[in-house]
Amino acid sequence: MLIPVLLFALGLVLLIKGGDWFVDGATDIAEHFHVPELIIGATVVSLGTTLPEVMVSATSAISGHGEIAYGNAIGSIICNTALIAAITIAVRPTPVDSKTLVLPVGFFFTAAIIYCLNAYLTGYFGRPIGFVLLIILALYLVFTVRQGLKNPNQSEQEEETKQERSLGMSILMLIVGAALIAVGAKLLVDNGTLIAQALGVPESVIALTFVALGTSLPELVTAITSLVKGHGSLSLGNVIGANILNLVLVSGVATVLKPFAIPQNSTLFGINASLVLDIPLMLFVMAFLTIPALLTKKLHRSQGIILLCIYAAFCVIQFVM
Repeated sequence: MLIPVLLFALGLVLLIKGGDWFVDGATDIAEHFHVPELIIGATVVSLGTTLPEVMVSATSAISGHGEIAYGNAIGSIICNTALIAAITIAVRPTPVDSKTLVLPVGFFFTAAIIYCLNAYLTGYFGRPIGFVLLIILALYLVFTVRQGLKNPNQSEQEEETKQERSLGMSILMLIVGAALIAVGAKLLVDNGTLIAQALGVPESVIALTFVALGTSLPELVTAITSLVKGHGSLSLGNVIGANILNLVLVSGVATVLKPFAIPQNSTLFGINASLVLDIPLMLFVMAFLTIPALLTKKLHRSQGIILLCIYAAFCVIQFVM
């Protein structure tokens, strides 16, 4: 039991470091070729911080553990919103530019409606829905880039204080980062499954809690860094972008690789607990985070505190059901 736990922890470390190097390398390469910073953040950084979830879910799906692929996507969205964004808001509430939130929030709930209709009507994620989700991803990236080009970010650059890396070093960081993410994802999935079996805990519960938290650590690092630098809104944007990618990229890739049925390990009111608790909670925490921000153009400390309480209750419920 000790070895799987140590390897699970090693997998988390590799995922975090690999994601860090991948994002740094990709950002440096983009800057080397003078790609606008806003587009880098909307595409490269969001995709980079979501790579752990993609690799874990893809590896899980291929190895026949659809429960982990399914639970990781939903669990990561709940974790990103009710833990990571919540910490940011509770510590330092900030005003937000509601205009920049309309597009990502709209895409998230559009994708969520399609995702939920499929889940509730069929109870199965087949390749067609996977391709639909990936098409939504492509549209999201296209619209985000177009928005970025129309409304360039005029914020001050910090290039003077940033130490330049050579293009070769940046490419090496990109490759090594991707490799570490791949190895870390395999360690996480393989040993997470062994730990779940040894403890008698369903794989979907492990995915919704430990694996989701582990693969969301890059977003947590980004949130903490943003807080330290006084850019709370940057953290919010990264969380919402990562949530969209979790819904359409993580789920889409896993489903296309190997379709799976929604796991049913427990029931509430005679219905699959995932349909009664997990998916509704995912929608609720995103609505609770984004709708007040869109209406009032600011985030409130009470939102963060309430979301943190919700996340704590969610984790407790997962292990007592």
